[in-house]
Amino acid sequence: MSSIKQLNASESSPIVYVVDDDVSVREALEALLVGAGYRAAMFDCAEAFLANPWRQQAGCLVLDVSLPELSGLELQDRLASQDTLPIIFITGHGDIPMTVRAMKAGAVEFLTKPYGPEVLLRAIANAVERSRTMLRERASLNGLRDRHDSLTPRERQVMALVVLGLLNKQVGGDLGISEITVKAHRGAMMTKMGARSLAELVNMAGRLGLATAGRSFEGSAAR
Repeated sequence: MSSIKQLNASESSPIVYVVDDDVSVREALEALLVGAGYRAAMFDCAEAFLANPWRQQAGCLVLDVSLPELSGLELQDRLASQDTLPIIFITGHGDIPMTVRAMKAGAVEFLTKPYGPEVLLRAIANAVERSRTMLRERASLNGLRDRHDSLTPRERQVMALVVLGLLNKQVGGDLGISEITVKAHRGAMMTKMGARSLAELVNMAGRLGLATAGRSFEGSAAR
Protein backbone atom coordinates (compact mmCIF):
# COMPACT_ATOMS: atom_id res chain seq x y z
CA MET A 1 0.00 0.00 0.00
CA SER A 2 1.27 3.45 -0.85
CA SER A 3 0.12 7.04 -1.16
CA ILE A 4 1.68 10.26 -2.42
CA LYS A 5 0.68 13.69 -1.16
CA GLN A 6 1.59 16.84 -3.07
CA LEU A 7 -0.35 19.42 -1.08
CA ASN A 8 1.37 22.83 -1.00
CA ALA A 9 4.28 21.34 -2.95
CA SER A 10 5.26 21.73 -6.59
CA GLU A 11 6.63 18.98 -8.84
CA SER A 12 10.11 20.38 -8.24
CA SER A 13 9.81 20.06 -4.46
CA PRO A 14 11.93 17.35 -2.84
CA ILE A 15 10.10 14.10 -2.23
CA VAL A 16 10.44 12.17 1.02
CA TYR A 17 9.66 8.47 0.89
CA VAL A 18 8.50 6.92 4.16
CA VAL A 19 8.41 3.17 4.76
CA ASP A 20 6.77 2.25 8.08
CA ASP A 21 4.22 -0.46 8.85
CA ASP A 22 2.55 1.63 11.59
CA VAL A 23 -0.33 3.56 10.04
CA SER A 24 -0.36 6.14 12.83
CA VAL A 25 3.33 6.88 12.25
CA ARG A 26 2.76 7.22 8.51
CA GLU A 27 -0.15 9.60 9.01
CA ALA A 28 1.80 11.75 11.46
CA LEU A 29 4.86 11.90 9.22
CA GLU A 30 2.75 12.63 6.15
CA ALA A 31 1.17 15.65 7.86
CA LEU A 32 4.57 16.85 9.10
CA LEU A 33 6.22 16.53 5.69
CA VAL A 34 3.45 18.14 3.68
CA GLY A 35 3.27 20.97 6.20
CA ALA A 36 7.02 21.52 5.73
CA GLY A 37 6.63 21.80 1.95
CA TYR A 38 7.80 18.34 0.94
CA ARG A 39 6.02 15.84 -1.22
CA ALA A 40 5.43 12.69 0.78
CA ALA A 41 5.25 9.13 -0.55
CA MET A 42 4.08 6.68 2.09
CA PHE A 43 4.56 2.89 2.05
CA ASP A 44 3.61 0.24 4.59
CA CYS A 45 6.31 -2.26 3.62
CA ALA A 46 9.62 -2.51 1.79
CA GLU A 47 8.07 -4.57 -1.00
CA ALA A 48 5.55 -1.81 -1.79
CA PHE A 49 8.37 0.72 -1.97
CA LEU A 50 10.44 -1.46 -4.31
CA ALA A 51 7.40 -1.92 -6.56
CA ASN A 52 7.12 1.84 -7.00
CA PRO A 53 9.87 3.21 -9.32
CA TRP A 54 11.24 6.53 -8.09
CA ARG A 55 12.54 9.32 -10.25
CA GLN A 56 16.05 10.73 -10.10
CA GLN A 57 15.16 13.83 -8.10
CA ALA A 58 16.11 15.43 -4.82
CA GLY A 59 14.72 13.59 -1.82
CA CYS A 60 15.42 10.97 0.82
CA LEU A 61 14.03 7.82 2.40
CA VAL A 62 12.77 7.68 5.99
CA LEU A 63 12.91 4.00 6.82
CA ASP A 64 11.73 2.00 9.81
CA VAL A 65 14.19 -0.70 10.87
CA SER A 66 11.56 -3.26 11.87
CA LEU A 67 9.35 -4.13 8.92
CA PRO A 68 7.42 -7.30 8.07
CA GLU A 69 9.23 -9.72 5.75
CA LEU A 70 11.96 -7.50 4.26
CA SER A 71 13.51 -5.44 7.08
CA GLY A 72 14.71 -1.87 6.84
CA LEU A 73 18.37 -2.97 6.92
CA GLU A 74 17.70 -5.51 4.17
CA LEU A 75 16.02 -2.81 2.08
CA GLN A 76 19.08 -0.62 2.60
CA ASP A 77 21.21 -3.44 1.19
CA ARG A 78 18.94 -3.61 -1.87
CA LEU A 79 19.41 0.12 -2.42
CA ALA A 80 23.20 0.10 -2.03
CA SER A 81 23.73 1.50 -5.54
CA GLN A 82 21.21 4.34 -5.07
CA ASP A 83 23.55 6.96 -3.66
CA THR A 84 21.22 9.80 -4.70
CA LEU A 85 18.56 8.63 -2.20
CA PRO A 86 19.98 9.11 1.32
CA ILE A 87 18.43 6.99 4.07
CA ILE A 88 17.29 8.11 7.52
CA PHE A 89 16.49 5.21 9.84
CA ILE A 90 13.85 5.46 12.55
CA THR A 91 13.29 2.81 15.20
CA GLY A 92 11.75 2.28 18.59
CA HIS A 93 14.38 -0.20 19.77
CA GLY A 94 17.74 0.43 18.17
CA ASP A 95 21.03 -0.85 19.53
CA ILE A 96 24.66 -0.01 18.86
CA PRO A 97 25.41 -2.92 16.45
CA MET A 98 22.30 -2.07 14.43
CA THR A 99 23.24 1.60 14.32
CA VAL A 100 26.82 0.83 13.31
CA ARG A 101 25.67 -1.48 10.51
CA ALA A 102 23.26 1.11 9.14
CA MET A 103 25.77 3.96 9.26
CA LYS A 104 28.57 1.88 7.74
CA ALA A 105 26.22 1.03 4.88
CA GLY A 106 25.70 4.73 4.19
CA ALA A 107 22.72 5.86 6.27
CA VAL A 108 22.84 9.59 7.00
CA GLU A 109 20.99 9.40 10.33
CA PHE A 110 19.69 6.84 12.83
CA LEU A 111 16.90 8.20 15.04
CA THR A 112 15.43 6.39 18.02
CA LYS A 113 11.77 7.02 18.89
CA PRO A 114 10.58 9.22 20.42
CA TYR A 115 12.23 12.12 18.63
CA GLY A 116 10.98 15.65 18.15
CA PRO A 117 9.66 16.79 14.76
CA GLU A 118 12.41 19.40 14.51
CA VAL A 119 15.04 16.66 14.84
CA LEU A 120 13.54 14.68 11.97
CA LEU A 121 13.03 17.76 9.77
CA ARG A 122 16.63 18.81 10.33
CA ALA A 123 17.82 15.32 9.36
CA ILE A 124 15.60 15.38 6.27
CA ALA A 125 16.89 18.81 5.23
CA ASN A 126 20.48 17.57 5.48
CA ALA A 127 19.65 14.39 3.56
CA VAL A 128 17.86 16.33 0.80
CA GLU A 129 20.85 18.65 0.41
CA ARG A 130 23.11 15.61 0.13
CA SER A 131 20.75 14.20 -2.51
CA ARG A 132 20.91 17.46 -4.49
CA THR A 133 24.72 17.41 -4.34
CA MET A 134 24.88 13.81 -5.55
CA LEU A 135 22.44 14.50 -8.39
CA ARG A 136 24.46 17.52 -9.51
CA GLU A 137 27.63 15.44 -9.42
CA ARG A 138 25.94 12.62 -11.34
CA ALA A 139 24.70 15.04 -14.02
CA SER A 140 28.13 16.65 -14.26
CA LEU A 141 29.86 13.28 -14.62
CA ASN A 142 27.36 12.14 -17.26
CA GLY A 143 28.04 15.33 -19.21
CA LEU A 144 31.77 14.71 -18.93
CA ARG A 145 31.35 11.16 -20.21
CA ASP A 146 29.31 12.44 -23.14
CA ARG A 147 32.09 14.88 -24.05
CA HIS A 148 34.68 12.11 -23.82
CA ASP A 149 32.50 9.86 -25.99
CA SER A 150 32.40 12.62 -28.62
CA LEU A 151 36.18 12.38 -29.12
CA THR A 152 37.56 10.50 -32.09
CA PRO A 153 39.64 7.39 -31.35
CA ARG A 154 42.80 9.36 -32.11
CA GLU A 155 41.76 12.24 -29.86
CA ARG A 156 41.21 9.75 -27.03
CA GLN A 157 44.69 8.36 -27.59
CA VAL A 158 46.18 11.84 -27.49
CA MET A 159 44.25 12.71 -24.33
CA ALA A 160 45.38 9.51 -22.60
CA LEU A 161 49.04 10.34 -23.26
CA VAL A 162 48.76 14.07 -22.57
CA VAL A 163 47.30 13.52 -19.08
CA LEU A 164 50.27 11.25 -18.33
CA GLY A 165 52.49 14.30 -18.76
CA LEU A 166 53.95 13.54 -22.18
CA LEU A 167 55.02 16.43 -24.41
CA ASN A 168 53.56 16.79 -27.91
CA LYS A 169 56.77 15.41 -29.43
CA GLN A 170 56.63 12.37 -27.13
CA VAL A 171 52.97 11.79 -27.92
CA GLY A 172 53.78 11.91 -31.62
CA GLY A 173 56.58 9.42 -31.14
CA ASP A 174 54.31 7.00 -29.28
CA LEU A 175 51.52 7.27 -31.86
CA GLY A 176 53.74 7.46 -34.94
CA ILE A 177 52.39 10.86 -36.04
CA SER A 178 53.96 14.30 -36.44
CA GLU A 179 54.10 16.88 -33.68
CA ILE A 180 51.96 19.22 -35.81
CA THR A 181 49.29 16.52 -36.10
CA VAL A 182 49.41 15.97 -32.35
CA LYS A 183 48.84 19.69 -31.78
CA ALA A 184 45.81 19.61 -34.08
CA HIS A 185 44.28 16.61 -32.32
CA ARG A 186 45.12 18.08 -28.94
CA GLY A 187 43.46 21.38 -29.75
CA ALA A 188 40.30 19.67 -30.99
CA MET A 189 40.28 17.39 -27.94
CA MET A 190 40.67 20.27 -25.48
CA THR A 191 37.81 22.13 -27.17
CA LYS A 192 35.45 19.14 -27.14
CA MET A 193 36.26 18.37 -23.49
CA GLY A 194 35.77 22.01 -22.51
CA ALA A 195 39.17 22.00 -20.77
CA ARG A 196 40.77 25.43 -20.41
CA SER A 197 44.09 24.09 -19.13
CA LEU A 198 46.05 20.88 -18.87
CA ALA A 199 45.43 20.83 -15.11
CA GLU A 200 41.69 20.92 -15.76
CA LEU A 201 42.01 18.13 -18.32
CA VAL A 202 43.91 15.99 -15.81
CA ASN A 203 41.14 16.57 -13.27
CA MET A 204 38.57 15.48 -15.86
CA ALA A 205 40.57 12.35 -16.64
CA GLY A 206 40.66 11.52 -12.93
CA ARG A 207 36.89 11.86 -12.64
CA LEU A 208 36.47 9.59 -15.67
CA GLY A 209 38.71 6.98 -14.07
CA LEU A 210 41.46 7.36 -16.67
CA ALA A 211 45.06 6.80 -15.56
CA THR A 212 46.97 10.01 -14.89
CA ALA A 213 50.47 10.76 -13.69
CA GLY A 214 49.09 12.30 -10.48
CA ARG A 215 51.22 15.41 -10.99
CA SER A 216 50.47 19.13 -11.06
CA PHE A 217 50.31 20.47 -14.60
CA GLU A 218 49.65 24.14 -13.90
CA GLY A 219 51.13 26.29 -16.61
CA SER A 220 51.88 23.32 -18.89
CA ALA A 221 49.03 23.75 -21.37
CA ALA A 222 51.25 25.47 -23.91
CA ARG A 223 53.45 22.42 -24.41
